[in-house]
Amino acid sequence: MNLLRSHWHAPLLCAGVAILFCVAGCERSKTEPVSRVASTAATSNAPPPEPLARIPSPERLIAVGDLHGDLESTRATLRLAGAIDDKDRWAGGSLVLVQTGDQIDRGDDDRAIVDLFDRLRDEAKAAGGRVIALVGNHEVMNVQLNFDYVTPGGLADFAKVAGLELKSPQILRLPEGVRARAASFAPGGPYAKKLAARDTVALVGDTLFVHGGVLPKHVRYGLVRINREVSAWMRGDAGEPSPSLVGESGPVWERRYSASTGEDDCKVLGEVLDSVQARRMVVGHTVQRGGISSACGDRVWRIDVGISRHYGGSPEALEIRGNAIRTLKPPR
Repeated sequence: MNLLRSHWHAPLLCAGVAILFCVAGCERSKTEPVSRVASTAATSNAPPPEPLARIPSPERLIAVGDLHGDLESTRATLRLAGAIDDKDRWAGGSLVLVQTGDQIDRGDDDRAIVDLFDRLRDEAKAAGGRVIALVGNHEVMNVQLNFDYVTPGGLADFAKVAGLELKSPQILRLPEGVRARAASFAPGGPYAKKLAARDTVALVGDTLFVHGGVLPKHVRYGLVRINREVSAWMRGDAGEPSPSLVGESGPVWERRYSASTGEDDCKVLGEVLDSVQARRMVVGHTVQRGGISSACGDRVWRIDVGISRHYGGSPEALEIRGNAIRTLKPPR
């Protein structure tokens, strides 16, 4: 793998070293070659995939979209949802909070946000609640050592991480200013291991959560298998998963349900939801400029509202109470 991607540009100086970044808007397109997942799953002798464990439906379920390195907006959103108090401690009691990935990149506060969610996970569990942070495409990109969307502050902050392996050939061939972040997020690194503790897909009650989108081929491959393979790779226990899982039509990159969703897309969505016995899917990944939106008769909810400073958005969250769904916004 070429760790210094040839398409990087827009030079920035960090720690005295010229670091190359890709300008905003150059994220991958939706299309890719025929999936190896589909052909693998189509094998007639393959056993049926293990069903994804269903987390019991809570009295109150909150979903939060992409955070992108903005700690201030993250705190504001979690307070809006009643998840934390003014000291950033868990205040949600039995609340279940799902964050659909992309906590990192585009802002300077990546490390603080990942650490905050790890702490809140433990505090929520002790209080009878639950915090579920999922893997997004930007988490995957960082474990792939693709830092196209990292800010200079997002590089510098990881220089303070203790116990990094900075002498491996893989790390030494990178520019000096990138090495600490690379050692933190490379498979088996301390922050890659934090991400490895997170799932790619989660089922809470009758709601399926994922960063990009779940397709029928992902269900056939096995959602549990996807979670395990992505986590094993991040822990450093296995090679990188198939491009069909972490590539452009994988569950962290797919935009079928969050961009221009048409009738055919709704049919595919219905097939997925029926197969996992869910009522709806909640996705992030694609900024909804008008705020949280739904499509396909409210069978998909799109919750990436661009709350980070990078997008100039404002805090917003989705609340689910049984079959009642509403959007939480700050009072005007």
